[in-house]
Amino acid sequence: MLREILQFGNPILREQCEEVTEFDGKLRELLDDMYDTMLEAEGIGLAAPQIGVLKRVVVIDTGDGRIELVNPVITAMSGKQLEPEGCLSCPGKRGIVQRPMRVRVKAKNRFGKPIKLHGKELLARAFCHEIDHLNGILYEDKVIEWVEDEDEEEED
Repeated sequence: MLREILQFGNPILREQCEEVTEFDGKLRELLDDMYDTMLEAEGIGLAAPQIGVLKRVVVIDTGDGRIELVNPVITAMSGKQLEPEGCLSCPGKRGIVQRPMRVRVKAKNRFGKPIKLHGKELLARAFCHEIDHLNGILYEDKVIEWVEDEDEEEED
């Protein structure tokens, strides 16, 4: 089922999310709905608070397949990158954000099994961006410089 994506300005986006303690059918339904919603919106990541659910749940797909993170924690970061980011909660805006080049994350999968993942470049940015959402941090808080949306540039 597709869910409504909350827009910047909604106070839920600034809330801290709660840890998931039950790995049940409701969680699996939430993960499936989040993934479908993210794909429909043409995004590469979606965090549960973006659809009004204050749980520590993230889905990501940077082109290499579906990643589901429940209760994710960044355990290591290295390097740095300055790249433009956008957000499904703020369509049409992009800004340059500094993120680590490489990130290690530990989390649980949809069944509660511990997992560890490594991401670099775009995946590292996606991990950081979505985990920030779980802590009420929005990418606009970290923007160094706003950039024109590529679609707008082509229309001019």
